[in-house]
Amino acid sequence: MRRRTVLATAILAAVATPGIARAADPGPSVTKKGTTQLDATAVFFVSYDGLVNNNSFQKNGLLTYKGYQYAAWYTSTGNAVVGRRVLGGSSWSTVTLPHVLKTSDSHNVISMGVSKVDGRLHLTMDSHSDGYFYVKSIAGLLDNPATTAWTSSVFGAVQTSLDGLALTSQFTYPQFISTPEGKLQLSYRVGISGNGRNALAEYDGSTWTALGEWSSSTGTYTSSHGSSTARNMYLHGIDYDAGGRLHSFFTWREQNAAVMCNSGGITNHDTGYVYSTDRGRTWRNDAGTVVATTGSSDTVAVTDGGLVVDSLNPDHSLMNQESQFTDSSGLPHAIISYVPGRFGQCTTNYVADRTANGRAFHLRKNSSGTWQKTEIPVALDSSQRTKLILDKYDNAYAVFPFGRIAAASKASGYTDWTLLYDGSELNAFGEVVIDELRVRADNVLSFMYQEKSSGTTPSALHVVDFALPV
Repeated sequence: MRRRTVLATAILAAVATPGIARAADPGPSVTKKGTTQLDATAVFFVSYDGLVNNNSFQKNGLLTYKGYQYAAWYTSTGNAVVGRRVLGGSSWSTVTLPHVLKTSDSHNVISMGVSKVDGRLHLTMDSHSDGYFYVKSIAGLLDNPATTAWTSSVFGAVQTSLDGLALTSQFTYPQFISTPEGKLQLSYRVGISGNGRNALAEYDGSTWTALGEWSSSTGTYTSSHGSSTARNMYLHGIDYDAGGRLHSFFTWREQNAAVMCNSGGITNHDTGYVYSTDRGRTWRNDAGTVVATTGSSDTVAVTDGGLVVDSLNPDHSLMNQESQFTDSSGLPHAIISYVPGRFGQCTTNYVADRTANGRAFHLRKNSSGTWQKTEIPVALDSSQRTKLILDKYDNAYAVFPFGRIAAASKASGYTDWTLLYDGSELNAFGEVVIDELRVRADNVLSFMYQEKSSGTTPSALHVVDFALPV
């Protein structure tokens, strides 16, 4: 009798505890719900092998909040546009902002963020190692969307600072994140590729404050080929989990090509991981040791111990700024991609070699604290990035270039990766922009993609929605 009671108690505990796989949990699946068009003729040009409207490192180019979805892009004339729709709606309402894309550079993306403390939508746009442009909405816009007209009057003036806070003249890769308290943080890079530092700013509902830099560009890295004394840390993302811990995977890019076996490769090496338990004020390595204090001279450096969770030299065309997500237990997951050693130990053209032989890997920390890596058996067929999300059952989904979707179940230990959707009907150019917030809002995988084109001929920009397991 006591044995039955213990068993029943264990079953109930498993059902009640988030993140614990249960026999009844479904495996991953996607069911296409529909596609909507944002723009029939969005701006199209290829630079750095990507598009300015669909660079997957945008955080966020597409987001969901309180029953509405928001998107931002550039039109065929370069005008910055913000759109919104009721979740599941078939049409978008748009507002054209008084800003025109200044150059044909795919890094000059638009990113959006939500300050929950006052219900504002914030946008940064049009910057690659130079000045940025910033605009924010009126307070309460996102809290009361149904009763607030979607017109240009709800947005303030376009600024070249954060309400007077200048930050830096070399600004790139904006990523907005909402803190558990409802404040808004902005992650960005100061400096240039191969010689830059990551930094944070924070908005409390009335004022922006610069928290400062938290990664270092200095120190000596030595490979089997040569050494480099300057670099930058490229983030795969920066995200709070349900418990308030801030996670970030990254890779290093060295300035000196001497670290590579061939100059046609790319100097990215190693996958690192850090986290913060105090809203980004200090940073810890995987073992929990504090390795940096934001805004001080003690920042995360290539010479710090305990940072690397997957070691890889610069000879395999490891991609920067790929993807990350946290599961319901707060455990970090990432997608990384490179050319595995079975295809050779020296890439000589990172675009061609990644397209021919690149593979993506699911890297995660399990409940026992061990890092595990699984190759996803889907050829990249592209030099570009793959995005990662987890559903409410912690099944994992990798959205590959061209909108292909592969998935693996938590129950298998993420070993059963299978292609669920081949993306052929989308005619997508390459990378897609995921709505990271919608997955948790209404159990839908939603992403923005742009149709293939050539030269500078504009093409259609869409959002496609897939229902995940209920």
